[in-house]
Amino acid sequence: MAIALRKPQEIEKLRAANKIVGGALELLRKNTKVGMSLKEMDAMAEDYIRSHGAKPSFKGLYGFPNAVCTSLNEVIIHGIPSDYKLQEGDVIGYDIGTELDGWFGDAAISMGVGEITQKDEDLIACAKDTLYYAIENIKEGMRFKELSYLMEQFIQERGFVPLRNFCGHGIGKKPHEEPEIPNYLEGNNPKSGPKIKNGMVFCLEPMICQKESKPVILDNGWDVVSTDGLRGSHYEHTVAIVDGKAEILSLA
Repeated sequence: MAIALRKPQEIEKLRAANKIVGGALELLRKNTKVGMSLKEMDAMAEDYIRSHGAKPSFKGLYGFPNAVCTSLNEVIIHGIPSDYKLQEGDVIGYDIGTELDGWFGDAAISMGVGEITQKDEDLIACAKDTLYYAIENIKEGMRFKELSYLMEQFIQERGFVPLRNFCGHGIGKKPHEEPEIPNYLEGNNPKSGPKIKNGMVFCLEPMICQKESKPVILDNGWDVVSTDGLRGSHYEHTVAIVDGKAEILSLA
């Protein structure tokens, strides 16, 4: 497995692409209101990305039709924007990618629309808190499998389970690079596999299910739900390993 080690100037190029992602997500966060359609949110983010000189990297990627993955309620990831208008109590996830000067950015948030239930608050908090807990605990020399195991334990301690068969990933000159980073331990030994090194840049993205981890892809070929049929959540940041610690690149 060849995991790229980025030079400082390359990390700055990745930061520039990711800063646009962060800004687009912040724009969507502020404008998520009852009555807004998913297609309107998608168009708003695409306009923002293009106005900052970048391209929406998800549009056309593997055939995805839009700039933003809009994952509503039971859809955990990869939701396709539709004419659906947001309603009070919905949970919506936004996942955005950019390309700027040949370098890629990627991040995601989940949020409630208006007043949501405590269960949904807890569900969203699990994804966000898992992400930040993982980022805080990354150290140069730890193994990616240790990081996966740490996220799995955190999610389970909150009373939820990680979505299987989807994962975080490296990022750089392509939107998805080595390594794959599941939110759960594959195999029995967290002390195996590649180590985290300075200069690595990758995306962590906890994807949270309530009871069952097994994914189902819906008829449109994109929307991913759990076999439990319950609501999910998703958070993501792109991080770079600098001076032995993880630094978030995808902040506005």
